[in-house]
Amino acid sequence: MSNDSNISDQQPQELKPEDWAGEMGLKWLASLSLFEEMIAPIGEALLARAAYQDGETVIDLGCGGGATTLAIGEAVAPSGKVMGLDISPDLIAAARERADRSDAGNVEFTCADAATAQLPDAPYDRLFSRFGSMFFEEPVSAFKNLHALVRPGGRIDLAVWGPPRDNLWMMEMMGVVRNHVEIPPAVPRAPGPFAFEDLAYLGEILDGSGFTNVDVAAYEALQPVGGIGATPEKAVEFAFASMAVGRALSDKGDAVITAASKELADVFARHHIPGKGVMMKGKVWLVSATA
Repeated sequence: MSNDSNISDQQPQELKPEDWAGEMGLKWLASLSLFEEMIAPIGEALLARAAYQDGETVIDLGCGGGATTLAIGEAVAPSGKVMGLDISPDLIAAARERADRSDAGNVEFTCADAATAQLPDAPYDRLFSRFGSMFFEEPVSAFKNLHALVRPGGRIDLAVWGPPRDNLWMMEMMGVVRNHVEIPPAVPRAPGPFAFEDLAYLGEILDGSGFTNVDVAAYEALQPVGGIGATPEKAVEFAFASMAVGRALSDKGDAVITAASKELADVFARHHIPGKGVMMKGKVWLVSATA
């Protein structure tokens, strides 16, 4: 039976750009531990690829709650240091609290827009970013600024999402949304989680901003949606509170939200592994380049 009768008669709902300095930063903070559980293995893979050494200085771009910043701090200790950079004042405050609790002496945090940020200790040896580099409105200009923050010959390491079709956690969630709300097709290369799914486009940006020796490795694994061990129902709560699926349906009324929640719970149930959670396929590009 078709779900067309559930679709709103309004004009197609265009998802607004994500406000990481405000609303999205607060949503990430509210579900910080669950987000980190979902993407922690990706950060670990990027850290292993970066292979930091004692004495190096590093910028952690889009550092969020500071988990990767602290991990880098340990890797470059005792004589190295790391600067966590994020546009969200709420996440930076949480990261500073976390660093204080850990007694990390070589870690600092700055709240700033990386597209224009000027850091007094620049240039740094390295730059790291786990999903913090895909949201720039003018990416070439932003990456030129990042290039200026890294010493000549220094290296950047980025994790960015691969194509949506290879990220089942997103495709199936948005499929549920489209059963209830008409959403226009995504605009290729637009700022957002999948801005760099096209590696040719990312290569153009890196080349245009002065980076060379681009190298890419694919990372594929199952993502625990809603955190490790989440039930389908808990994963739905997480998705509606923290992700694009919730934003798309937030003003559509209780009946639509209830129907979509049940449908999404059924989807998640098909991917639920007892003791592990709702495990759905994800694909990431691990990218390195030289300044």
